[in-house]
Amino acid sequence: MSAKNSFSTQFQCSRILLFMIIISNVAINVAALKEQEGTPGWEWGLGPLVKRAERKSVVSSENGEISSVRVTDGTTGSYHLQFITLEPNSLFLPVVLHADMVFYVHTGSGKLTWMDENERKSVYLRIGDVFRLPFGIIFFLESNLEASARQKLRVYSIFANSGDDLREPVNNVPYSSIRNMVLGFDRKVLQAAFHVPEDVIDEVLNGTEVPAIVHGVPKSTKKNLWEMEAEFMKTLLGRGSYSLFDNKENKKKNTKLFNVFQEKPDFQNCNGWSTVINMKKLPALKGSNIGIYVVNLTKGSMMAPHWNPMATEIGIAVQGEGMVRVVCSSIGTDQQGCKNMRFRVEEGDVFAVPRFHPMAQMAFNNNSFVFVGFSTTTKKHHPQYLTGKASVLRTLDRQILEASFNVTNTTMDQILEAQGDSVILECTSCAEEEMRLMEEERRREKEEARRREEEEARKREEEQRREAEEASRKEEEAARKAEEETREREAEEARRREEEAAREKEEERRRQQEEARKREEEKERERQEAEEARRKQEKEEARRREEEEEEARRQEEEIKRRQEEEAARRREEEEAQKEAEEATRREEEQETRRQQEEEARRQEEEEEESRRSEEEEARTRQEEQEEEARRREEEEAARRQQEEEAQREEEEKRRREEEAETRRKQEEEEEEARRSEEEAAREEERRRQEEAEKQEEEARRQEEEKERRHQGEEETEEEEWGRHELIRRRTLLKAA
Repeated sequence: MSAKNSFSTQFQCSRILLFMIIISNVAINVAALKEQEGTPGWEWGLGPLVKRAERKSVVSSENGEISSVRVTDGTTGSYHLQFITLEPNSLFLPVVLHADMVFYVHTGSGKLTWMDENERKSVYLRIGDVFRLPFGIIFFLESNLEASARQKLRVYSIFANSGDDLREPVNNVPYSSIRNMVLGFDRKVLQAAFHVPEDVIDEVLNGTEVPAIVHGVPKSTKKNLWEMEAEFMKTLLGRGSYSLFDNKENKKKNTKLFNVFQEKPDFQNCNGWSTVINMKKLPALKGSNIGIYVVNLTKGSMMAPHWNPMATEIGIAVQGEGMVRVVCSSIGTDQQGCKNMRFRVEEGDVFAVPRFHPMAQMAFNNNSFVFVGFSTTTKKHHPQYLTGKASVLRTLDRQILEASFNVTNTTMDQILEAQGDSVILECTSCAEEEMRLMEEERRREKEEARRREEEEARKREEEQRREAEEASRKEEEAARKAEEETREREAEEARRREEEAAREKEEERRRQQEEARKREEEKERERQEAEEARRKQEKEEARRREEEEEEARRQEEEIKRRQEEEAARRREEEEAQKEAEEATRREEEQETRRQQEEEARRQEEEEEESRRSEEEEARTRQEEQEEEARRREEEEAARRQQEEEAQREEEEKRRREEEAETRRKQEEEEEEARRSEEEAAREEERRRQEEAEKQEEEARRQEEEKERRHQGEEETEEEEWGRHELIRRRTLLKAA
């Protein structure tokens, strides 16, 4: 008993864990799908008209493709449409819808299968079928293998935010792959959930990644991946709460589709027909306010000017081509974001018209125009026509209308009573006239854009020229400053070198003078020493002679020595005095000569200083004259150089302008050639499409003719019903 309780507790924990894993895996899958779509938020194709060539590829394989567009009405938001194309015998793998899906079958046939509450349902699709799948269900789509026509199954769908809001889903992702949601779990979880051997899970997990559209899967008695997924979801969430995954198809209930080609149109005349599919005609639309309308305009006809008072209309051209005229509904002409529009719509194009904006759809004289549209429907939702028998103007007071249009009562009577038809009117060449006006507007816009571009180019060239002149002026100023600085540096360097040379010369002269003075002093000293030596020698010689004479006298007059000693003493004193006087005289002469030499040297220095000053002044004047002459020559050279530079710049500017003009002409010729090639390719593609459309139209007409023969007995009753319906509507209009 305890083991059983333990197993039950573990099983409950496992269920909670798996539920949390599923939630996280769904979030991961949504992010992955957004990455596959390209830029986040489906940012492409914004505008009231999206051409077929502008569709964004979502899935593409050899078995089919899915493309999408995002169209906006410019007022309330954007709308998400997808175009699913399956090759014969192909399969669009199961997905979980995140939003309501309303679709129209354009070509081919196939089978739609989805899970509804506690059963699996299937319906067979054919051209003209309309159906709705609510959000939260799982569905897949198969195309038939038609041996005769082998037509592709083409489904045009819109994904709505809610049952009464046509705008794109909040999370921008319309569906998720059920395969990715299941295989996002690991091996252990899958084995426990499916209750199969490990090798089976390995085979599933190790299988190669498959695209969203594959070749048709043959019937098999073995349990396929779809059944395994259903069992896994039941195991995870419990049979009681989510029995919708029970893989049983209920064949008791027959799901009804609406086919626009099998049912009688709401309105029909010789100019075309139109029908609106609502929840009364298509039970699948119950629970939502989303509706579909189909309009078939014959050649040279027009959907009368009207407006939708309740919602935006999203149209898809499914056959032929035409013009759509949309009028701004705002008061005044300067309302931001509101302007009159006209555009050409071809097969596969998507267009949007905001509510309260009067519109008119027109077919060309040489081709019909068929389009399918999506909108919201309510009990009070009726298009408001401006012309014809159903004109809303007929319900207003005539005097009020006369005052509003500022016309006479006769003119207003003609405006209201002249048109005998209603809803779809004859309008020969109206589309051609709108086309001509649109082309004229485009030519004017291109001319205006070209003028703006030329003006901007001229302004850019002027700005570039001013910038070039400013840069040239700055460069010249910088060059002039640099040249002046160079000249100043060179002059300063030359002056410094001259001063250095003069200083060196002066030092050399002073050094030479000093050396000459030293040599003179040395000579004078040598002369004085020689004179002193000579005097000493003479003195020594005189003393020696005197001594000899004295010796001779002593020898000769020894007797008279005593008497003559006094005389000799006196003579010696006299001689000493004479020598002293002679020495004093020589010293005075030497001092006098030295003073004279000093005076002569001072005078010579003063004369040298005066001569040097005069030479410096003369050299300065000469340098100034030479500097002035050199400056004039440099100014003349700079002026000539500036003139040459200006001339070269002018020639370079003319050369660049000629090259720019040549390049522009070449680019225009290349653009013209490219446009011609693109136009030829488009014309060839359109011709091929027209041929294919004619073949499809012929097949459809044959089918209609066959069905019309089988329903011949019911036509009388339907005509009688139509007359009663017309009488009832007229009564309602008069009552309104």
